[in-house]
Amino acid sequence: MLPTPTLDKLQGLKLPAMAQAWTEQQRTVELHALSFDERLGLLVDAEWLARENKRLARALQEAKLKLSQACLEAIDYPARRELDKAVIRQLATCRWVEEHHNVILVGATGVGKSFIACALAHQACRKGYRAGYRRASRLFHELALARADGTYIRLLTKLARLDVLVVDDWGLAPVQDPERRDLLELLEDRYGTRSTIITSQLPPTQWHDYLGEATFADAICDRLLHNAHRIVLKGPSRRKEAKLDD
Repeated sequence: MLPTPTLDKLQGLKLPAMAQAWTEQQRTVELHALSFDERLGLLVDAEWLARENKRLARALQEAKLKLSQACLEAIDYPARRELDKAVIRQLATCRWVEEHHNVILVGATGVGKSFIACALAHQACRKGYRAGYRRASRLFHELALARADGTYIRLLTKLARLDVLVVDDWGLAPVQDPERRDLLELLEDRYGTRSTIITSQLPPTQWHDYLGEATFADAICDRLLHNAHRIVLKGPSRRKEAKLDD
């Protein structure tokens, strides 16, 4: 069969990466020594990798992570940080997403909570899950606007469909009653069916007092902390260290 008809058919079947790989095989003399199965395997691998890269790009675009460059490979482990590599390796499997567990990241400002949260969400996207990122203040503002314009249920449904939802910088500002109610509604939709990542400067032992109203505090803390993986980050602000290095 002539090359041009083959290329045309591959393009017609919407297999552009395979078509490109096939063209490169024709130009590479060394590959002619491979068996048919080996060359076919290389073509299939090229198409599969191209599609996976496109899928991941779409997933990350939808996630809108605050730190788009964050990934687990970029996490460092200085001793003063007290970050356990074994814990990160375990979370990298995304079994916690499959089992609908939460992740709680606690530490002072600048220690890298948001980076690790985004890296975990990035890893979930790699594994085929849907992720989303919201700063806590903007999340509550978004929910308030949705309640005002009649799209509240639609927004809650959208957030409930995310396999992993990152709520960043939770606990920075005093919480109001509408925010308590919104958070409980959000967590109720996700509890036992999806996973949530929370970053906060407040340790979980202070969350009940921070939330204020006992009934809501009990319900929210139970849904967040039950089956949660907790990571406490220590050490100086990494932002200040970066400035000193400059």
